[in-house]
This record gives sequence, structure tokens and C-alpha cells, in this order.
Amino acid sequence: MKPRIDLRKICLTTLFSGLLLCGSTAGAKEWKSITIATEGGYEPWNLTLPGGKLSGFEPELMTDLCKRMGTECKLVVQNWDGMIAGLNAGKYDVIMDAIVITPDRKQVVTFTTPYASTPASFIVAKGTLLPPAPAIKLHDDEKEIQAAIAPLKAALKGKTIGIASGTVYTPFIDKYFKDVADIREYSSSADAILDLQAERIDAVFDDITFANSTLSRPENSNLSFSGPQLSGPIWGDGEAMGVRHSDTDLKAKLDEAIKAALADGTVKKLSEKWFKSDVTP
Repeated sequence: MKPRIDLRKICLTTLFSGLLLCGSTAGAKEWKSITIATEGGYEPWNLTLPGGKLSGFEPELMTDLCKRMGTECKLVVQNWDGMIAGLNAGKYDVIMDAIVITPDRKQVVTFTTPYASTPASFIVAKGTLLPPAPAIKLHDDEKEIQAAIAPLKAALKGKTIGIASGTVYTPFIDKYFKDVADIREYSSSADAILDLQAERIDAVFDDITFANSTLSRPENSNLSFSGPQLSGPIWGDGEAMGVRHSDTDLKAKLDEAIKAALADGTVKKLSEKWFKSDVTP
């Protein structure tokens, strides 16, 4: 008579061995090279030079971080609209494009430690709406938000507001200004500015660092900020890089490098170079 085979024992042993193998394989990835996607057109966070080379705050910061990690890095250009989908499809390993951490985005990507935190403001043709005003820090408090934006809503009644689609600012503009103004979405912030200059829209709402860079150009000398800069937890936890949920080891490497770059003043130095202000979180 053949000895009885304990199928449960074999299954459990096989399962346990498989788990050990999977665990050792996942932990073995060294990330000797990574591919980072950025827009290449959101100056000064990232921009494309005439020769095709990527530059700006984030590409320079990424170069520093990759040296700290001992990792070979490749930067590629990707439109913002498809950036998160491309990450999860495996087209690249990291997304870095002034991406603000939000609860909704946390559902589809894992964020690194934030490396920046910035306010936002309206940009208009000089003298057309409200003059610039002191910054206002907003929390997730409806009464506080309504009180802060009341003058802006009054000034923008019947106007057309341009906003880049898919940004953290898009739902804010839709929620609080759609009842008083027409909202026009663009694939990029630069396209919205072109329409503002052509008088096809009356205002653009965007990140203050992008706005500062835009207003510093001679061709935009007729533009200015309008109303207060809006900052604070309303925009989330700050800007960070995104990785796939499964790439916890890559996140850990990036976190360590970002924290070191924050601690030794590298992030501050780069932000002052590109933004003319300290945007460290």
C-alpha cells in the first residue's frame, strides 16, 4: 500500500516557499536605473531648452537626488493629462511635475516626501480686476474659504477663467467660481496664458511659481497678479514625486534622498535659484 500523501501539507509548503521567493525577489530590486516623466513645459518647475535638454527646478533637483541614490536617471517628456496613467502602465518609474499630494491622487499613486509647498493666484491683464493683496492661508473650512474668495467672485462675475485641466486647482475653480464665471480648461498653463494675452479669457488661476516665471518675461509685462495669493492645507500636503503603489522600495530610496537634500539646504538653494523664493515645505 502506498503511503498517504498529505495534500494540505504540500500545498502549505508550496505556498510558504512561494511567498518567500516573492518576498526575496521584491526586496532584491536595486533600482540601478530609473525613468522619470515630467511635462517639460511647466516653467520654472521644468522646461525644455532649445536643444531639447530638460531643465528647471525639478530636473536639477532630480539630478542631485540620483547622485545621492547612486542611480542612473533618464528624464522623459509626458503630457500631464496622461502622466499618472503612463506611470501605472509601466512606461516610466517616477512622475515629477509639481504634483500636489491630494487624497484622490493617493488612491492611484504613492507619493514621496514632499519637496515643495506653494500658493496659487489669479493672473490678469493689469488694471482689469482686483489689485494684488496679502496672502491668505486656507484650511478645509467652508466658511473660511467663502469669506476669503468673496471679493474675487464679485470681481470675476461674468468673466471667463482659464485653468489647466487635471491640476489640484481645477476642482477648486469649478466648485467656487462656476456659478459666477465661465470656466475654460486647457491642456497646459502656457496655453491659458496665450489666450489671456489674446483677450479670449479674462483671468488664469495657477501656481505662484509658474505665475512668477510667466510675469517675469518681457512679453508678459502687461500682466499682473489679481487678489490675494491662496495658500495652506487647502492645496494638500505639498508637491512630491509619484511612484506605483507596488514600488515601496523605490519610494524609500527617494524619501531618503529628498530628506537629505532638504536637510543640507540643497532644495532651498535650488528653489531660490528658480523661484526667487524659498518653497521648501
